[in-house]
Amino acid sequence: MSDRELTVRLAPGVGSFGPAEWNALGGDRNPFVSHEFLTALEDSGSVGPGTGWEPAPIVITDAAGTLLAAMPSYVKGHSQGEYVFDHSWADAWHRAGGRYYPKLQIAAPFTPANGPRLLLSDPSLAPHLLKGAETVCVDNGLSSAHATFIEPEQLPLFENAGWLIRSDIQFHWQNRDYNCFDDFLGELASRKRKALRKERAAAQEGLRIERLTGDAIRPEHWDAFWIFYQDTGARKWGTPYLTREAFSLLGERMADRIVLILAFDGAEPIAGALNFIGSEALFGRYWGCTRDVRFLHFELCYYQAIDMAIELGLPRVEAGAQGGHKLARGYEPVQTYSAHWIADPGFRTAVADFLERERQGVSADQVFLGERTPFRKPD
Repeated sequence: MSDRELTVRLAPGVGSFGPAEWNALGGDRNPFVSHEFLTALEDSGSVGPGTGWEPAPIVITDAAGTLLAAMPSYVKGHSQGEYVFDHSWADAWHRAGGRYYPKLQIAAPFTPANGPRLLLSDPSLAPHLLKGAETVCVDNGLSSAHATFIEPEQLPLFENAGWLIRSDIQFHWQNRDYNCFDDFLGELASRKRKALRKERAAAQEGLRIERLTGDAIRPEHWDAFWIFYQDTGARKWGTPYLTREAFSLLGERMADRIVLILAFDGAEPIAGALNFIGSEALFGRYWGCTRDVRFLHFELCYYQAIDMAIELGLPRVEAGAQGGHKLARGYEPVQTYSAHWIADPGFRTAVADFLERERQGVSADQVFLGERTPFRKPD
């Protein structure tokens, strides 16, 4: 393919493309870069004017206008909703007299889950897409470009383009060909195994837990979950990121890739957890409750997710950012990755030095945490 046949450009939004042409580039295997997910955010007003997340996908088309590659990207006026914290970078750059915002964010908004950030019909298009991101920054006065939660397989594409690599730690559950939850429990030390069984029993006592997907998810279920989501968002971040309409649109457009787990006390839903199904993982995203029940958070978000991953034959569960408490429940420390391009050479050098020191600490933390999983230790 000749370079002269390619056009690299900014598009007004993912919604300017059809679902089939966008998803053909990779949205069919990862729910958070799918046309359905990204346009639900656009059409619901969760991203767009007034949110600090302005859709600015960078795409490559051929002479016939066929979409060949895409990068879900956003012009950001802040660092909220990213889960890879660069506030110290912004502060340092502002104190030095620079302007960190606006910046370009290559991500699934509000979603700390691994996935492709370069959607490619041909791997040879990756350098063109990344160069396009750099050009957008230079031409529009953006300080930098940041790709977050890059699936490990795509990391070399960013490294080869000279982007700076950053790592952090999440806790993922790994499916070692278990046939049931008890098979997983059998891998744990006796004391830990007993503790998990007690937690599940206590969480479920007097409650009914339902898993809903597809047409079984009705508007009243989204109404209940919206209340849960608002409560969690208000306590943790101040303002929930998603609008109520976003949940309805997600339900309309991708309900077969969603599992909504609700806990009922009689007919009343009192807690819920929202999960998305990918081709290689079950992704836990949002949780909330209107009543505190001991261990119910662990049951809905972690243990039910393990049950589902085993039933669906999925290799892992990604249960979101943070949460060292996941370690005791069989979720293991893994590194996640982001890539960063910074326009100013001096600031780039300072960030590169910081990242080198930070990486050493992250690697040490992973080893430390890995020694503290609840699994039986070899004799």
